Amino acid sequence: MTDSARLTSGHVINPRLENRPPGSHMQWRVVDIPRDITRPETTQLLSEQAEYGRWELARTVVFIGGARRVWLRRRTMHVERTDAA
Repeated sequence: MTDSARLTSGHVINPRLENRPPGSHMQWRVVDIPRDITRPETTQLLSEQAEYGRWELARTVVFIGGARRVWLRRRTMHVERTDAA
């Protein structure tokens, strides 16, 4: 399997949304990246998330085995209805 096919196949990362505290204006996403994904591939993957999903990098942890956990965040806007519906 080529590198590009491995990135686009959908099984590289395991994203999950974190529950945000009430009143928070940030949405959080935690991405677990396996150790067999190289640094340039990880950079490409996170750059695509930032460009198309409007996510920004908040925190990164590299574990002893080489796996990475990345926290992404983006600002959300909560709009309340003002009409009488």
